[in-house]
Amino acid sequence: MSDFTVHLLLRTPLIEVRDVLCAGTCRHQGEIERMGRTELVFPYRGSYVRHVEGGEAVADASQVLFFNAGEGYRVSHPNPGGDASLSLWVDPHLLREIAPAGLLQAGEPLRFREPRLRIDPRAQVLVALLRHALHEGVAEVLEGESLALTLVHRALAPRTTHAAASSHGRQRLVDRAKLVLARDLARRWTLAEVATEVGVSPVYLTQAFRDVEGVPLYRYQLRLRLARALDLLGEWDDLTALGLHLGFSSHSHFSAAFQKAYGRTPSEFRQAALHR
Repeated sequence: MSDFTVHLLLRTPLIEVRDVLCAGTCRHQGEIERMGRTELVFPYRGSYVRHVEGGEAVADASQVLFFNAGEGYRVSHPNPGGDASLSLWVDPHLLREIAPAGLLQAGEPLRFREPRLRIDPRAQVLVALLRHALHEGVAEVLEGESLALTLVHRALAPRTTHAAASSHGRQRLVDRAKLVLARDLARRWTLAEVATEVGVSPVYLTQAFRDVEGVPLYRYQLRLRLARALDLLGEWDDLTALGLHLGFSSHSHFSAAFQKAYGRTPSEFRQAALHR
Protein backbone atom coordinates (compact mmCIF):
# COMPACT_ATOMS: atom_id res chain seq x y z
CA MET A 1 0.00 0.00 0.00
CA SER A 2 1.37 3.44 -0.95
CA ASP A 3 2.68 5.68 1.80
CA PHE A 4 1.37 8.71 -0.13
CA THR A 5 -2.00 10.23 -0.85
CA VAL A 6 -1.98 12.92 -3.53
CA HIS A 7 -4.82 15.33 -4.22
CA LEU A 8 -4.63 17.37 -7.41
CA LEU A 9 -5.99 20.80 -6.49
CA LEU A 10 -5.26 22.77 -9.66
CA ARG A 11 -3.85 22.06 -13.11
CA THR A 12 -3.43 24.61 -15.89
CA PRO A 13 -0.84 24.95 -18.68
CA LEU A 14 1.28 27.15 -16.39
CA ILE A 15 0.72 25.85 -12.86
CA GLU A 16 -0.03 22.63 -11.03
CA VAL A 17 -0.84 22.44 -7.32
CA ARG A 18 -0.97 19.15 -5.45
CA ASP A 19 -1.64 18.34 -1.81
CA VAL A 20 0.68 15.49 -0.82
CA LEU A 21 0.10 13.55 2.40
CA CYS A 22 2.60 10.99 3.65
CA ALA A 23 1.93 8.47 6.43
CA GLY A 24 5.57 8.67 7.48
CA THR A 25 5.98 4.97 8.21
CA CYS A 26 9.62 4.91 7.04
CA ARG A 27 11.67 6.10 10.02
CA HIS A 28 15.00 5.51 8.26
CA GLN A 29 16.11 6.57 4.81
CA GLY A 30 13.92 5.11 2.10
CA GLU A 31 14.73 4.18 -1.48
CA ILE A 32 16.26 6.74 -3.83
CA GLU A 33 13.59 8.83 -5.53
CA ARG A 34 13.83 11.26 -8.44
CA MET A 35 11.53 13.98 -9.69
CA GLY A 36 10.86 14.21 -13.39
CA ARG A 37 10.49 17.99 -13.10
CA THR A 38 11.50 20.72 -10.68
CA GLU A 39 8.89 21.51 -8.02
CA LEU A 40 8.62 23.83 -5.03
CA VAL A 41 7.42 21.95 -1.95
CA PHE A 42 5.88 23.77 1.02
CA PRO A 43 5.50 21.49 4.07
CA TYR A 44 2.59 22.56 6.26
CA ARG A 45 2.13 19.64 8.67
CA GLY A 46 4.62 17.39 10.43
CA SER A 47 8.29 17.09 9.54
CA TYR A 48 10.69 14.88 7.64
CA VAL A 49 14.31 14.86 6.54
CA ARG A 50 15.27 14.99 2.87
CA HIS A 51 18.69 13.51 2.15
CA VAL A 52 20.43 14.72 -1.01
CA GLU A 53 23.97 14.31 -2.23
CA GLY A 54 26.27 16.21 0.09
CA GLY A 55 23.75 17.01 2.80
CA GLU A 56 20.27 16.86 4.23
CA ALA A 57 17.44 19.27 5.01
CA VAL A 58 14.75 19.18 7.66
CA ALA A 59 11.38 19.89 6.07
CA ASP A 60 8.85 21.76 8.20
CA ALA A 61 6.37 24.61 7.82
CA SER A 62 9.07 27.28 7.92
CA GLN A 63 10.71 26.13 4.71
CA VAL A 64 10.28 25.80 0.97
CA LEU A 65 12.17 22.85 -0.43
CA PHE A 66 13.40 22.58 -4.01
CA PHE A 67 12.97 19.16 -5.58
CA ASN A 68 15.13 19.44 -8.69
CA ALA A 69 14.46 17.52 -11.89
CA GLY A 70 16.56 14.35 -12.02
CA GLU A 71 18.15 14.87 -8.60
CA GLY A 72 18.29 11.74 -6.46
CA TYR A 73 17.11 11.96 -2.86
CA ARG A 74 15.94 9.86 0.06
CA VAL A 75 13.41 10.71 2.78
CA SER A 76 13.28 9.68 6.44
CA HIS A 77 10.81 10.42 9.24
CA PRO A 78 12.57 10.69 12.62
CA ASN A 79 9.31 11.95 14.19
CA PRO A 80 6.10 9.90 14.02
CA GLY A 81 2.82 11.22 12.66
CA GLY A 82 3.57 11.67 8.98
CA ASP A 83 3.57 14.94 7.08
CA ALA A 84 1.76 16.96 4.45
CA SER A 85 3.02 19.40 1.85
CA LEU A 86 1.71 21.64 -0.88
CA SER A 87 3.67 20.90 -4.05
CA LEU A 88 3.82 23.50 -6.83
CA TRP A 89 4.98 23.03 -10.39
CA VAL A 90 5.38 26.23 -12.39
CA ASP A 91 6.14 26.37 -16.09
CA PRO A 92 9.98 26.63 -16.28
CA HIS A 93 9.94 29.70 -18.54
CA LEU A 94 7.64 31.48 -16.09
CA LEU A 95 9.67 30.34 -13.10
CA ARG A 96 12.86 31.72 -14.65
CA GLU A 97 11.15 35.12 -14.85
CA ILE A 98 10.26 34.97 -11.15
CA ALA A 99 13.33 33.42 -9.53
CA PRO A 100 16.42 35.57 -8.88
CA ALA A 101 19.21 34.36 -11.18
CA GLY A 102 21.45 33.67 -8.20
CA LEU A 103 19.10 30.95 -6.95
CA LEU A 104 19.26 28.94 -10.17
CA GLN A 105 21.87 26.57 -11.54
CA ALA A 106 23.16 27.20 -15.04
CA GLY A 107 21.78 25.26 -17.98
CA GLU A 108 18.78 23.03 -18.47
CA PRO A 109 16.61 21.72 -16.96
CA LEU A 110 15.74 24.44 -14.48
CA ARG A 111 17.24 23.58 -11.08
CA PHE A 112 17.84 25.49 -7.87
CA ARG A 113 21.23 25.88 -6.20
CA GLU A 114 19.94 25.64 -2.62
CA PRO A 115 18.04 22.62 -1.26
CA ARG A 116 15.70 24.94 0.68
CA LEU A 117 14.97 28.48 1.81
CA ARG A 118 13.26 29.76 4.92
CA ILE A 119 9.94 31.48 4.24
CA ASP A 120 8.33 34.27 6.22
CA PRO A 121 4.87 34.36 7.88
CA ARG A 122 3.26 36.00 4.84
CA ALA A 123 4.35 33.09 2.67
CA GLN A 124 2.95 30.68 5.27
CA VAL A 125 -0.39 32.48 5.05
CA LEU A 126 -0.37 32.18 1.27
CA VAL A 127 0.27 28.42 1.52
CA ALA A 128 -2.77 28.07 3.79
CA LEU A 129 -4.98 30.39 1.73
CA LEU A 130 -4.15 28.57 -1.49
CA ARG A 131 -4.70 25.11 -0.02
CA HIS A 132 -7.92 25.92 1.82
CA ALA A 133 -9.40 27.90 -1.06
CA LEU A 134 -8.73 25.14 -3.59
CA HIS A 135 -9.83 22.35 -1.27
CA GLU A 136 -13.10 24.09 -0.45
CA GLY A 137 -13.73 25.16 -4.03
CA VAL A 138 -14.05 28.84 -3.14
CA ALA A 139 -11.27 29.89 -5.54
CA GLU A 140 -11.79 29.77 -9.28
CA VAL A 141 -8.96 28.82 -11.63
CA LEU A 142 -7.72 32.35 -12.25
CA GLU A 143 -7.63 33.15 -8.54
CA GLY A 144 -5.86 29.87 -7.81
CA GLU A 145 -3.19 30.64 -10.39
CA SER A 146 -2.77 34.17 -9.04
CA LEU A 147 -2.43 32.97 -5.45
CA ALA A 148 0.12 30.33 -6.49
CA LEU A 149 2.27 32.84 -8.36
CA THR A 150 2.06 35.30 -5.48
CA LEU A 151 3.28 32.54 -3.17
CA VAL A 152 6.20 31.72 -5.46
CA HIS A 153 7.14 35.41 -5.71
CA ARG A 154 6.99 35.75 -1.93
CA ALA A 155 8.95 32.57 -1.23
CA LEU A 156 11.77 33.43 -3.63
CA ALA A 157 12.04 37.14 -2.97
CA PRO A 158 15.48 37.95 -1.46
CA ARG A 159 14.01 40.21 1.23
CA THR A 160 11.84 37.42 2.68
CA THR A 161 14.13 34.42 2.51
CA HIS A 162 17.08 33.18 4.51
CA ALA A 163 19.41 30.56 3.09
CA ALA A 164 21.21 28.67 5.82
CA ALA A 165 24.86 29.70 5.69
CA SER A 166 27.02 28.04 8.31
CA SER A 167 29.31 25.11 8.89
CA HIS A 168 28.05 21.60 8.23
CA GLY A 169 28.33 20.79 11.94
CA ARG A 170 26.22 23.74 13.02
CA GLN A 171 23.64 22.98 10.35
CA ARG A 172 23.32 19.39 11.59
CA LEU A 173 22.98 20.63 15.17
CA VAL A 174 20.22 23.07 14.26
CA ASP A 175 18.42 20.42 12.22
CA ARG A 176 18.38 18.16 15.28
CA ALA A 177 16.93 21.00 17.38
CA LYS A 178 14.22 21.62 14.77
CA LEU A 179 13.20 17.97 14.88
CA VAL A 180 13.00 18.17 18.67
CA LEU A 181 10.64 21.15 18.45
CA ALA A 182 8.52 19.52 15.74
CA ARG A 183 8.13 16.35 17.81
CA ASP A 184 5.62 18.06 20.12
CA LEU A 185 4.49 21.54 19.09
CA ALA A 186 2.34 22.01 22.18
CA ARG A 187 5.13 21.27 24.67
CA ARG A 188 6.54 24.29 26.46
CA TRP A 189 10.16 23.44 25.98
CA THR A 190 12.87 25.15 27.99
CA LEU A 191 16.14 26.08 26.36
CA ALA A 192 17.97 23.70 28.69
CA GLU A 193 15.71 20.81 27.66
CA VAL A 194 16.28 21.36 23.96
CA ALA A 195 20.02 21.80 24.48
CA THR A 196 20.16 18.55 26.46
CA GLU A 197 18.28 16.73 23.69
CA VAL A 198 20.86 17.78 21.08
CA GLY A 199 23.89 17.52 23.37
CA VAL A 200 25.24 21.07 23.54
CA SER A 201 25.16 24.00 25.94
CA PRO A 202 22.16 26.39 25.90
CA VAL A 203 24.44 29.30 24.95
CA TYR A 204 25.96 27.46 22.00
CA LEU A 205 22.54 26.29 20.79
CA THR A 206 21.15 29.83 20.98
CA GLN A 207 24.02 31.26 18.95
CA ALA A 208 24.07 28.45 16.40
CA PHE A 209 20.33 28.54 15.82
CA ARG A 210 20.26 32.28 15.21
CA ASP A 211 23.29 32.08 12.91
CA VAL A 212 21.85 29.26 10.80
CA GLU A 213 18.14 30.12 10.71
CA GLY A 214 18.23 33.87 11.14
CA VAL A 215 15.67 33.86 13.96
CA PRO A 216 15.81 32.91 17.66
CA LEU A 217 14.81 29.42 18.72
CA TYR A 218 11.64 30.57 20.52
CA ARG A 219 10.41 32.51 17.48
CA TYR A 220 11.01 29.52 15.25
CA GLN A 221 8.87 27.38 17.56
CA LEU A 222 6.14 30.04 17.57
CA ARG A 223 6.06 30.09 13.78
CA LEU A 224 5.71 26.30 13.67
CA ARG A 225 2.75 26.50 16.06
CA LEU A 226 1.09 29.26 14.07
CA ALA A 227 1.62 27.42 10.79
CA ARG A 228 -0.08 24.40 12.33
CA ALA A 229 -2.96 26.67 13.34
CA LEU A 230 -3.30 27.75 9.70
CA ASP A 231 -3.58 24.08 8.79
CA LEU A 232 -6.18 23.23 11.44
CA LEU A 233 -8.48 26.27 11.37
CA GLY A 234 -10.93 24.54 9.06
CA GLU A 235 -11.24 21.57 11.42
CA TRP A 236 -11.78 23.29 14.79
CA ASP A 237 -14.91 25.22 15.67
CA ASP A 238 -13.60 26.19 19.10
CA LEU A 239 -10.64 28.51 18.54
CA THR A 240 -9.86 28.69 22.25
CA ALA A 241 -9.49 24.91 22.34
CA LEU A 242 -7.30 25.03 19.22
CA GLY A 243 -4.98 27.57 20.83
CA LEU A 244 -4.65 25.50 23.98
CA HIS A 245 -4.08 22.36 21.88
CA LEU A 246 -1.10 24.08 20.23
CA GLY A 247 0.44 25.17 23.53
CA PHE A 248 -0.78 28.77 23.83
CA SER A 249 -1.68 29.84 27.35
CA SER A 250 -5.05 31.38 26.42
CA HIS A 251 -7.24 32.41 23.51
CA SER A 252 -6.00 36.00 23.79
CA HIS A 253 -2.38 34.79 23.64
CA PHE A 254 -3.17 32.70 20.56
CA SER A 255 -5.17 35.42 18.83
CA ALA A 256 -2.59 38.14 19.50
CA ALA A 257 0.32 36.02 18.24
CA PHE A 258 -1.66 35.00 15.14
CA GLN A 259 -2.63 38.58 14.34
CA LYS A 260 0.90 39.87 14.86
CA ALA A 261 2.30 37.26 12.48
CA TYR A 262 -0.41 37.22 9.82
CA GLY A 263 -2.16 40.57 10.08
CA ARG A 264 -5.58 39.15 10.95
CA THR A 265 -7.17 37.17 13.77
CA PRO A 266 -7.76 33.42 13.47
CA SER A 267 -11.50 33.97 12.98
CA GLU A 268 -10.85 36.59 10.28
CA PHE A 269 -8.50 34.25 8.46
CA ARG A 270 -10.98 31.37 8.64
CA GLN A 271 -13.72 33.62 7.24
CA ALA A 272 -11.47 34.78 4.37
CA ALA A 273 -10.13 31.33 3.49
CA LEU A 274 -13.17 29.11 3.94
CA HIS A 275 -16.39 31.10 3.78
CA ARG A 276 -16.14 33.64 1.00
